[in-house]
Amino acid sequence: MEKLSVEQLNSAGGLLFGRVTYELMAGHWPSATGEIADFMNAAPKHVFSRSLKTSDWTNTRLYDGDAAGAVARLKRDSAKDLFLFGSADLAASLIPHRLIDEFRIALNPVILGGGTPLFKPGEKIGLQLTDSRALSNGVVILRYAPRD
Repeated sequence: MEKLSVEQLNSAGGLLFGRVTYELMAGHWPSATGEIADFMNAAPKHVFSRSLKTSDWTNTRLYDGDAAGAVARLKRDSAKDLFLFGSADLAASLIPHRLIDEFRIALNPVILGGGTPLFKPGEKIGLQLTDSRALSNGVVILRYAPRD
């Protein structure tokens, strides 16, 4: 998983988070060490929240307004891909605007018996499988592009 994470992060021009995911990440990465921690701490982070007003994590910018408009501008201005981690509510606000170009889903061979749905209720969008990669720990990484 670490090797895959490094591969993916090297192609990222920035990270997008909703508040809940951001707070989880900000609670871990600033004091972590290693290649992934170095990337996470140095990368531009764009956080979409109506309640979060400040951040102590380096390279973090907060947005409290139009997420779709802000992400459209970020995509236009970034030479590299932007990665959205978790953040189901943020993803749900971007999907209707077709602002997510690829979905990378890690299928973990564990049944938790509950949890938050991967996608929120909304418009049906077809997906095209573009890649799948099985890892030695049983996780399968699935990559999908929205169908037009």
